[in-house]
This record gives sequence, structure tokens and C-alpha cells, in this order.
Amino acid sequence: MSCLFCRIVDGEIPARIVHETKTTLAFRDIQPKAPVHVLLIPRDHVPNAVDLTGDQLGDLFAAAKEVADAEGVAESGYRLLFNTGPDSGQEVFHAHLHLLGGRRL
Repeated sequence: MSCLFCRIVDGEIPARIVHETKTTLAFRDIQPKAPVHVLLIPRDHVPNAVDLTGDQLGDLFAAAKEVADAEGVAESGYRLLFNTGPDSGQEVFHAHLHLLGGRRL
């Protein structure tokens, strides 16, 4: 499989994993845009956020809450963001939720 994020899920490419569940994986962005910048992905390959099921979305948002708590940004606030499609800036076509925080955005 050539999908970068699928290769991270499979352990073929290293990542700084901060949280994982049966259905999700969360790891630090290699080009962070904030002091806390974590990517949350479904373990199953889904090309775009609009293709995620309700269960997958729920799992990602539940994992995001746990990551925000663990990273110490839950109280001060954080941003959750999906980029969908080339015009949005999506570079890896495996749905991923950005969690950004640690400073005023």
C-alpha cells in the first residue's frame, strides 16, 4: 500500500504516537503549526473526511478529547480541523483530523 498513513498504522513508517484505540491512531504532525499539533486518523483507509461513517467520526472526536486532555490543552482550548480535497491543502489522502493548541490560534 502506498498510503503514508496506512504505512504508519502498519508500523512500516515510524511516528510519534500519542494515543491509540482499536479504531484510531493519533501522532504528532512532522510539520507542526502550533505547539500541540496532532493528527488523528482512522485505522481503516478512508480517502477523505466526507467518506467517514458516523461511527468513525465519533471515534475520532472521542480520541481527540482524550488527546486534548493528555496534552494539557482541553482547558485553554484547541482547534479541530479536517482538510478535504486538493484545494483545501490536503496532502495525504487518508482522512485525518488535525488537533492544534498550546497557544492562542
